[in-house]
Amino acid sequence: MKGKISVLFMAALMVIFGMSTVFAEAGKPNIVILATGGTIAGSAASDTATTGYKAGAIGVNALINAVPEIKDYANVSGEQICNIDSKDMTDAVWLKLADRINELLSKDDVDGVVITHGTDTLEETAYFLDLTIKSKKPVVIVGAMRPATAISADGPMNLLNAVRVAASSQAIGKGVLVAMNDEIDAARDVTKTNTLATSTFKAPELGVLGYIEDGTPVFYRETTRRNTINSEFSVEKVTALPYVAIIYGHADGDKALIDAAINAGVKGIIYAGTGNGSVHKADEAELAKATTLGIVVVRSSRVSNGAVIAAEQSYTNEHFLNGGTLNPQKARILLQLSLLKTHNLTDIQRIFDEY
Repeated sequence: MKGKISVLFMAALMVIFGMSTVFAEAGKPNIVILATGGTIAGSAASDTATTGYKAGAIGVNALINAVPEIKDYANVSGEQICNIDSKDMTDAVWLKLADRINELLSKDDVDGVVITHGTDTLEETAYFLDLTIKSKKPVVIVGAMRPATAISADGPMNLLNAVRVAASSQAIGKGVLVAMNDEIDAARDVTKTNTLATSTFKAPELGVLGYIEDGTPVFYRETTRRNTINSEFSVEKVTALPYVAIIYGHADGDKALIDAAINAGVKGIIYAGTGNGSVHKADEAELAKATTLGIVVVRSSRVSNGAVIAAEQSYTNEHFLNGGTLNPQKARILLQLSLLKTHNLTDIQRIFDEY
């Protein structure tokens, strides 16, 4: 009786002082939603507008309250990490997210984390976290292609599904996941493939991990590449990431952008080459110069499918590394984290072969 009176008294105080809380329901997993802004929290001038909206206009509590069905699957709380358009994502936000997620998942009363995110750089944040989170507990990133104010907004269902995945025991140990459009993808594999369609996120090379089938997450495969608790990377006490640039290969190439990157103090270069990471002859000479200055050069590809493997003997002689199946933006992240540990080219190639 005394315990019941105490709970009622606390609730009364919260009403009096304008406070609110959610009492956890026993037996349900506890999921924390970390909000970063993006289209999923966007607001437009009309309910038919799907462009020209303000990203990140809606706070995390409003997003949660808009999908009351979430409470059927988990006890949910929310935190606002930032409120930005994801095209403006920064290393500082990544580091803040990684620190907070690692802190949360170290707690016995937190079973998983969901991150709401804009779609422009969602795949990059997902891969960064995949390499730096130190827990088997589910971490799920979710976004939307239509603002929250739009007719048939995709955000509410995506958010519900993300919580369903994070609350599922089947998601434990699967690495960081992306839940969009009723599909579940690995952070390493997924990429944005369409500028406007709600079905934009795909893993074109390796395919989905699973689906949300009538509300139930079902997994059909898992990644074999190192991630989360099996990752050797740590960003604890890291305040900045090494400067790595992406140079895009094209016909009639020239060395101007490579020169600019070198002069700007770049520590690494990802070359998004043609075909199997092929390097234009005008770019090759300057990239070779970069390696003599201690700058690490990794060949990637502007082609959406296939691995970048050893090719021209000159590339090997000039100490260019092979990026495998990582797209340029993800190869950049892996190189940034690698450079926190080592500048040894053999070690960095080993990392690209394992992650």
